[in-house]
Amino acid sequence: MSRYERVEELNIMKVIAETLNRCNDMTTMLQTVLEKLLELTKLDAGWVFLLDHPEEYVLAAHHGLPPALSWGDYKPMCSGDCYCLSRYRNGKLNQPVNIIECKRLNEAIQHAWGDTNGITHHATIPLGDGAESFGLLNVASPRKEKFSQEELTLLQSLGFQIGTAIRRTRLYQDERRRAESFEKLNQLAGFLWSADDFYELREILQREGQKTFGWSSVGCYIESHIGTKPAFVMSDEVRLHEDLAVIPITREKAVRGAVWIEPQESTSFQPSDDEFLIALGRHLSLVYENINLKEKRQELLLHEERKRLARDLHDSVNQKLFSLSLTAKGAKEMVSKYDSSLGELMDDMWSMSQQSLKEMRSLIWQLRPVGLEEGLLSAMKKYGEHLGLCVQFDMERLPDWSRQAEETLWRISQEAMNNVAKHANTKEVTVHLFDTEGGAGMTVRDRGSGFQIEADDDRRTLGLISMKERAELLGGKLSVRSEPGAGTTIDVFLPYRRERSSEHEN
Repeated sequence: MSRYERVEELNIMKVIAETLNRCNDMTTMLQTVLEKLLELTKLDAGWVFLLDHPEEYVLAAHHGLPPALSWGDYKPMCSGDCYCLSRYRNGKLNQPVNIIECKRLNEAIQHAWGDTNGITHHATIPLGDGAESFGLLNVASPRKEKFSQEELTLLQSLGFQIGTAIRRTRLYQDERRRAESFEKLNQLAGFLWSADDFYELREILQREGQKTFGWSSVGCYIESHIGTKPAFVMSDEVRLHEDLAVIPITREKAVRGAVWIEPQESTSFQPSDDEFLIALGRHLSLVYENINLKEKRQELLLHEERKRLARDLHDSVNQKLFSLSLTAKGAKEMVSKYDSSLGELMDDMWSMSQQSLKEMRSLIWQLRPVGLEEGLLSAMKKYGEHLGLCVQFDMERLPDWSRQAEETLWRISQEAMNNVAKHANTKEVTVHLFDTEGGAGMTVRDRGSGFQIEADDDRRTLGLISMKERAELLGGKLSVRSEPGAGTTIDVFLPYRRERSSEHEN
């Protein structure tokens, strides 16, 4: 190689290096450097294939392609296979190859796709930075069937320069994408922390996540609240695939739920997204804890309000009813000697005051149930004793339900036992508690007198309506079966998933 040729080669490498350093956009960089490379090496045509996966390739840049390869929006270059790609995948193309007869050109000639402009062969140069390979650079000229060793050495050096620039550009794009993702996460987090319950959290994830990140779909599962646990929600670590990211919601090192996200149809998750998705998982776990604390605070406030109301009823209405009872009893003893009919009225008044006093005490007990803090079974048993009932429990194990589910079943069982005490003419009640993957269930059964549901009186109908409404508030169902002389059975089922209106689900 002459001194002039050496200087020319160094000048080409200098110009290519300067061209590569001007741009951080992959597409623009590859197209610009390919055109400059062809200009400096006095070659006519070239194209770059990038391979992120062994079986997939992308025509990332091209210049000077003949009509035989450029027809149909470069269809011959964007589909099918060729010798250079096959050798690259098989690990047999690690150095520049002097000449490869082009399968795509042969097919173009065979099918008469157009003029090849005299191009029949091309040289192939792998693009890499010494540690990783990214794709192939192909160059050609009309009627050129051989490249000298000097030309191949220069092309190899240029291929290394381009490969290094590809690695740098990808790192830059990953960092830029990471920064943009965390900026968007900051926006999304503001919405997430405004959620008052788990259903609002799911809606915010679906609405704001799709708006902010363009996610195609978002799924959410939270134990005992939203959804049935999918089989893939097992790990306490973020799992990342091209078309799906699974993010656990944890509390005290245990998985309490998960969110799974599908990216935009035209994109896929990258390994660089892992850090951002882990940060999203931390936000979700903290929001989960915050919502739990809010619910406990609301339950505490409700409990305190019930205690206050129970205390007020005890100190005012209950005491007045007790005084009325004593007054009626004393008045009866005074007037019965002189007027028997008035004595009977006083006796009725005393009986009514005693009954009202008993019902008031029962109401106070319901507002401030002794034993619920010790568990659902304890509360049921003590309330049954308060009503003079013997409560038998039937279950395989003690279910672990949410506070909301226990509260609802507790209130329904109260009404059911009240009905037994008032109407069933029996002192025995059986309560069957069970749970499934789908929800919590309870059956309250007595062997009392039973009734015809259609012919029921207004008071009993209101009680049944109240029980049904409580179950339906949690998306559950309640049914009543009864026949005269055959007792009554009340079945309740509360699903772990509560559906809202369809507009919230979409």
